[in-house]
Amino acid sequence: MTKADIVQVVYSRLGGFSKKESADLVDLAFEMMKETLGRGEKIKISGFGNFVLRDKRQRQGRNPQTGDPIVITQRRVLNFKASQILKQALNGKEAHAPAGAVAAGGGGKE
Repeated sequence: MTKADIVQVVYSRLGGFSKKESADLVDLAFEMMKETLGRGEKIKISGFGNFVLRDKRQRQGRNPQTGDPIVITQRRVLNFKASQILKQALNGKEAHAPAGAVAAGGGGKE
């Protein structure tokens, strides 16, 4: 699925928005996610999963073609951990909301 596909789904399912407004909504959502991750904060989407930034330290590695030692620089990596609800949906099992979860997507543990 591409960003254009997401815009099309927003446009067709929500109604009331033009294609341009739908594209702006999708762009805004992605921009907010980028800014949040850029500040080092995690993103938790109930029923979907968590996006978490991890800092990896500098370390020794090897060039796989030559075998020569190289230094792998420190960097940030983005990890995604799927919620149990998403995992169940992907595995064809009926997804049940955790006890105490609110139907609108709040409150339950992932």
